[in-house]
Amino acid sequence: MFSLIGLVMLCLVMMIISDEFLTTSNLSNVLRQVSVNAIIAVGMTMVILTGGIDLSVGSVMALSMTGAAGAMISGVPPTLAIPIALGVGLICGAINGFLVAYLKLPAIIVTLATMEIPRGLGLLYTKGYPLTGLPASFSFWGQGQIFGIEAPIVIMFLVFIAAYLLLNHYPVGRYLYGIGGNEEAVRLSGIRVKRYKFLAYLLSGLTASIAGIVLASRLMSGQPTAGEGFELDAIAAVVLGGTSIAGGRGHIIGTLIGALTLGVLNNGLNMMEVSPYMQKVLKGCIILLAIYAGSLKKER
Repeated sequence: MFSLIGLVMLCLVMMIISDEFLTTSNLSNVLRQVSVNAIIAVGMTMVILTGGIDLSVGSVMALSMTGAAGAMISGVPPTLAIPIALGVGLICGAINGFLVAYLKLPAIIVTLATMEIPRGLGLLYTKGYPLTGLPASFSFWGQGQIFGIEAPIVIMFLVFIAAYLLLNHYPVGRYLYGIGGNEEAVRLSGIRVKRYKFLAYLLSGLTASIAGIVLASRLMSGQPTAGEGFELDAIAAVVLGGTSIAGGRGHIIGTLIGALTLGVLNNGLNMMEVSPYMQKVLKGCIILLAIYAGSLKKER
């Protein structure tokens, strides 16, 4: 509720600041810009609900998009290159999940390491250069339209709908919440905690690769340096949406609201020509305030 009120108030401020904010073209631009971060934030929500963290999502996204781009440049059709990108994300997620769930290594240390490895592999594969010359048909996923709505926006909402159903209408959702709330109690209930922790990181890798496909299609290139800092944007969206950074409490709709809040904020700051360096400072302050507000709510 508080996150929604915050988004509405921010929109009202933007409306006062700029007459262009409520135009169809600007709102469509905000949603399109939000889509990549929002998709990544879905997987991040799954991980944070279990009390974990995934700092590798930006690098996994970059490796997925360069893998798909390289395959298409080699002659692989987009219909086969997209599963390659998804496979890269699933493999990275599986590695994170195995190390955290089964080897019981600290999530922040594991994903800090795996933040560097995929990025390095992508740079080695591309020699540091963007991969261009992708088939025109691939542009649909980042630039096309579905029933008059831009494809990235449709994909974003489909991912959120799938996550909503998973978390609210299937037992796996209850298990993810339970693990973050009281892992030992869930284990004593006979639930295979390791399996569902593993699944959370697997889904995080999958959503990162979906975001990579959308971004590669929008840019029509595979960028090995893409996604730098995206993990912080995803965490910010999750926390702003009301999900507890300690796990066990939150809602996927809140994550969408958090992502939209960041998108509206970035759009407004750009309209006001605020320095991108100052935008980073403001974003960091917002994350701290959101975490503090969440801790106060938990105490109450």
